[in-house]
Amino acid sequence: DCDSLTSVTIPDSVTSIGDNAFYDCDSLTSVTIGNGVTEIEDYTFYNCDSLTSVTIGNGVTSIGDYAFRDCTSLTSVTIGNGVTSIGGYAFYKCSSLTSVTIPDSVTSIGYGAFRGCTSLTSVTIGNSVTSIGSYAFNDCTSLTSVNIPDSVTSIGSYAFYNCTSLTSVTIGNGVTEIGDDAFYSCTSLTSVTIPDSVTSIGYWAFYNCTSLKEVYCKPTTPPTGGNKIFYNNAPDRTIYVPSNSVSAYKSASRWSDYASDIVGYDF
Repeated sequence: DCDSLTSVTIPDSVTSIGDNAFYDCDSLTSVTIGNGVTEIEDYTFYNCDSLTSVTIGNGVTSIGDYAFRDCTSLTSVTIGNGVTSIGGYAFYKCSSLTSVTIPDSVTSIGYGAFRGCTSLTSVTIGNSVTSIGSYAFNDCTSLTSVNIPDSVTSIGSYAFYNCTSLTSVTIGNGVTEIGDDAFYSCTSLTSVTIPDSVTSIGYWAFYNCTSLKEVYCKPTTPPTGGNKIFYNNAPDRTIYVPSNSVSAYKSASRWSDYASDIVGYDF
């Protein structure tokens, strides 16, 4: 609640910034975090709604839950190469953030980490991320493309829910699980390729993807599936599966709902 504080430079000698340290500093516009800080704790910059840019030093290893939540003027954030985890709702409702690069040091993107970042058009996910948390990019309505690297093994429930501008998604070859509602209402998505590593696809994973016309599903064994995985796609949507697995898909639980749309394909 230091309402007149406009800028902060935290020197390299500082090793920790406590919970709620700059909570509700409404005039704070810029922060530079020194290389001695190892952790940005929970709620540290919560509701600093004038904050426009943040540079996180290479010494920081974790960004806490809600650390930058509701920083609605934040347009630029540089995440240092020492960060390994981004906490739950860390950048929730940072509605002016237009792009973010998640470095290779990060292994996990927390629950709702970038949820409601409605101006976010591009995101680069580093090659060490293994899990994308539930709701991680939920309601990022300006996001047009995303590349999920091979290091990722699970895409959480609602991870890209209502990303209505998403036209292209590349799912890496390490993903084994696509969670419930993961791409629900991605109404601009026209094509998706499901790699052969996938073993399960959750309920309503591609529900209401009304422009989705082509699904390329590479696993030779039909992934276990939830209800209405591909419900309410484009009316002429086709699901391409390995040619030798057509019968298996047409008879598999949940996949049989789309038997008339399943076609053999030589991948």
